[in-house]
This record gives sequence, structure tokens and C-alpha cells, in this order.
Amino acid sequence: MPYYYGFYVDPYYLMLVLPAFLFALYAQFKVKSTFHRYANTRNGKGLTGADVARAILDMNGLYDVKIERTPGQLTDHYDPRTKVIKLSEPVHSSASIAAIGVAAHETGHAIQHKTGYAPLALRSNLVPLAGIGSSVGPYLAIFGLILGYSQLVTIGIVLFTVAVAFYLVTLPVEFNASRRVIKILESEGLLSGTEVIPARKVLNAAAMTYVASAAVAMASLLRLILLANNRRRD
Repeated sequence: MPYYYGFYVDPYYLMLVLPAFLFALYAQFKVKSTFHRYANTRNGKGLTGADVARAILDMNGLYDVKIERTPGQLTDHYDPRTKVIKLSEPVHSSASIAAIGVAAHETGHAIQHKTGYAPLALRSNLVPLAGIGSSVGPYLAIFGLILGYSQLVTIGIVLFTVAVAFYLVTLPVEFNASRRVIKILESEGLLSGTEVIPARKVLNAAAMTYVASAAVAMASLLRLILLANNRRRD
């Protein structure tokens, strides 16, 4: 084990997890700065995020999907169980291009739900296990390493692998939703050609956060696997 000045230093954390974590911090900064940049740019038609979401839903025959406000900032999401799109206040009532991009993206998930988009269904099925895997798995693995219980390490790694799978499945779901609605925004004239460009930038910045989350999860899993292998060799 590497020690510096009497302290143990985990080289796998420094090589794998730390760079991914720094990337995640940058991604969070990028999405917030990009959203705020275009949060003051009003779209030419004066449509709010809720207006655009309703319009896209109706265009796709999703009349039964409701739109509701939800507290917080960038807390927007689609709940397939209740068929409700929840838009944060800065998105719901704002006529900014940033708000339209975010609101439209959530309708993309509703469209995926209607069309039976397989990765969305898989992600929904993984939610319960992923929650357990991300909150319990790493701790079980670490405790197993500390106590020398290889079976506990294996159980922890298996549980955390399910959580990592959830993060990976999320990527095509998010990218697909954005691609769907960008085409609709442009083809249906909800945004002009010049307005679609900043809307796409907002969605690309948001997508980066999902990539960063997946990177952190994969790096953390690989670290646990390497630590477990080292313990077996010892």
C-alpha cells in the first residue's frame, strides 16, 4: 500500500475517481452557466416553457399527459407512472430559449414512453435496484475490504454494478429525447432557425452532466474491482 508522510493514499482514487469527479463539477458549472446565459434570451413568439411543452404533447397525441410546476431550479422531469411533466418555476413560466429547450426535452421522454422506447423502459425497471446499489453497494464493498470478507466485497460490487448500468442506460435515453424535440422545435416553427442553436447548446450542456455521472460511477466501480483484486493477491 502506498503511504506518504504516514498517510495511506489510494492511487486508484487519484487516477480514476478524482478526474471523473472534476469532470462532473465542470459539467455542473457548464449546464448552469449555459442555462443562465440563455435564460435572459426571450424567444420570438413569446411562448413559455409550459406553452411549448403542451404544444409538443398535443402534436403527438399525448393529451393525457399533464404539466405541473415543481419547486427548485433545473428539477424538471417526466414521471411515466403518473404521466406528468414537472417543470421548475424558471422553466414553466419563462419565455426564454433556455426554458423552452428544457421543457421540450421533458416532452421527449413522454414521447419515448408512448412509443415504447426500450432504453426508457429498461431504465424505469432499474430504478429500484439502482437506488439500493448506489447507496449500499460501495459501502458493503469497502467494509468487506476492511474486514477481509471477500463475499461481502462481491455482493457490494454486484449491487453497485446495477447502479452503473442505470447510469449507462440513461445516456441513450437523454440523448434520444433531445434529438427528438430539437427536430420538432425546428420543423414545427416553435423556434426560429437562429433560436434552435442556443436551445441545442442548453440541451448539450445538460447531456454532459449525464455523461459525467456515468463516468464517476464507472470510475468508482473500476476502483472497487481493482482494490478487490489487489486484496485477493495479498
